Amino acid sequence: MAAESSPDILVLLRPSLYELLFPADADRTLRELGRVVFHDEERDLTSDELARRIPGFDVVITGWGTPPFTDEVLAAADRLKLVAHSAGSIKRMLPPAVFERGIAVTHAASAIAPAVAEMSLLLVLLLLRQAHRLDRMLKEGGSWNEAKELGMGRELAGQRVGVIGAGYTGRCFIRMLRALDAEVWVYDPYLSEERAAKLGVRKVGLDDLLANCPVVSLQAPATRETYHMIGARELSLLQDGAILINTARSWLVDQDALLAELRTGRIQAALDVFDQEPLPPDHPFRELDNVFLTPHIAGATIQARHRQGRTVVEEIQRLLNGEPLRYQVTLEMLDIMA
Repeated sequence: MAAESSPDILVLLRPSLYELLFPADADRTLRELGRVVFHDEERDLTSDELARRIPGFDVVITGWGTPPFTDEVLAAADRLKLVAHSAGSIKRMLPPAVFERGIAVTHAASAIAPAVAEMSLLLVLLLLRQAHRLDRMLKEGGSWNEAKELGMGRELAGQRVGVIGAGYTGRCFIRMLRALDAEVWVYDPYLSEERAAKLGVRKVGLDDLLANCPVVSLQAPATRETYHMIGARELSLLQDGAILINTARSWLVDQDALLAELRTGRIQAALDVFDQEPLPPDHPFRELDNVFLTPHIAGATIQARHRQGRTVVEEIQRLLNGEPLRYQVTLEMLDIMA
């Protein structure tokens, strides 16, 4: 699209979500790019409604709650040149036909990655230093001296940390770990030896990583290949006292096998994602003191949300200026994306 073109832009986000993602500067810039039409109801559209609204628009901004682009939607998208997704995963929303029609697709996964990586780091430090147990012990009236004995923790510096997945989030996490002098091992079948060397990590097999890393953090996407990649056999490879962090997807781990392993007390875990969300009040995970739980909020920071909106605006600007998209998604990338 030529720089002088003035595109018609359709925003498919609920008003409250748009306000969360697009701070004043991003909103102002977006409105300056062309004619912007907003979804003005606090509910998600259906695919049928989208098919009726999309004709005549050059760019659509999608996000959480956007309905799938059905054949009817694509048939009605007579001018569509760009789908700018304000979140991460686009698989459930966009079929291969979108790419086959030559419609460009971009997303904001990179904007969320630093927040998830930071949360992963927090959870690693929390469990290494036993902070969650100390807090609980003291609040429940436990002995000060017993708490001090329990509190003899481990430092991250010099610790061998295994990272499963070296995508946007994995790479952010790796940089944080290395800045704190951790030794990083990585399992990712799509990571080249050259890229691993640039990241300053050791590329290893999954079993090797699980057996030799006292701390293991899951950062892989949910794909056909990663479903339950961590099951009972894999969990049995973990060292006694090992720490398992999952801020990625529960899809990666057999939850029943994890529960059984945690019940032995042999390992610790910090979990931000679950098969059933919200996590039921009577779920067994809630009863275990060697598990630290958070409600799927690893990526939820004010800064991350604002980066998501700004990333979308910047990508639209690149399209209008005839520049390559920085975060373009291609059909070939779909199989290895979340």
